[in-house]
Amino acid sequence: MERPSLKRYALISIVAALVTIGLKGAAYLLTGSVGLLSDALESLVNLAAAVVALVALSFAERPEDEEHTYGHTKAEYLASGFEGALIMVAALSIGVTAIPRLFDPQPLEAVGLGLAITFAATVINLAVAQVILRAGRRYNSITLEADARHLMTDVWTSAGVIAGVGIAATTGWVRLDPVIALLVALNIVRIGVDLLRRSALGLLDTALPEPTRRLITDILDSYEPQGVHFHALRTREAAARRFISFHILVPGEWTVQRGHDLLEAIEEKVRAAVPGSSVFTHLEPLEDPTSWQDTRLERGPDGRQAE
Repeated sequence: MERPSLKRYALISIVAALVTIGLKGAAYLLTGSVGLLSDALESLVNLAAAVVALVALSFAERPEDEEHTYGHTKAEYLASGFEGALIMVAALSIGVTAIPRLFDPQPLEAVGLGLAITFAATVINLAVAQVILRAGRRYNSITLEADARHLMTDVWTSAGVIAGVGIAATTGWVRLDPVIALLVALNIVRIGVDLLRRSALGLLDTALPEPTRRLITDILDSYEPQGVHFHALRTREAAARRFISFHILVPGEWTVQRGHDLLEAIEEKVRAAVPGSSVFTHLEPLEDPTSWQDTRLERGPDGRQAE
């Protein structure tokens, strides 16, 4: 089943970012709150990240070609990594803005209207984040999931800012405003580090999760009563695509047709158990000693395992 184009979700995110930037920017200008400014800065990052996501999804949707025979889906990891880096920049900019306010606090103005505007922007972000998160999980897109998680971080950030600024305005303790902004920055750093970590793991060809690998081995083990064995199981993931390879060992007296039919049946079961997977198999005779020497990734020129 082909994955539909996901670019429309990035476009929704771009529109939402533009709207919330306008709303939060207006709230900051009305109140002079550095907490609301930090919230507006994060929305600027949302816009940049959504644009990057649109570009990455457009590239990832290209079909395989002679120079990219496994497709272009890894472009999604570049997008999520870039978004993680943008989040770190946003956190730094918030810190630079908030720290001076700790030593030189400023009075807040028109707080009620400013918070009402920020609340409206938060509701927009919440709705868009839920739509994009569902799409990211449904289509296994780390780009959409990263964008949605970033938007949800913005939602919680805005909630904290609204509460903090409201308390600061009612109690007169204006230093709470920059304190809230710094707490926002720390939370943003946490999300950014997690995105960078996941992006790096994807680019490093990390294996599929253990439960998924167990599904595959259970399928392969089910053929053992027929005298069929396997080894050299390798898996990796590239955004929505999963790549699975293994060697199947059968009695040497089998015909090529019988071995081929077996591989077709096994591959079909694995693809059904692990949707979105490309399965590569290699048939070997049980009786040949060299069949048992190729469990590692590389083999020497004599056919034996490289040391």
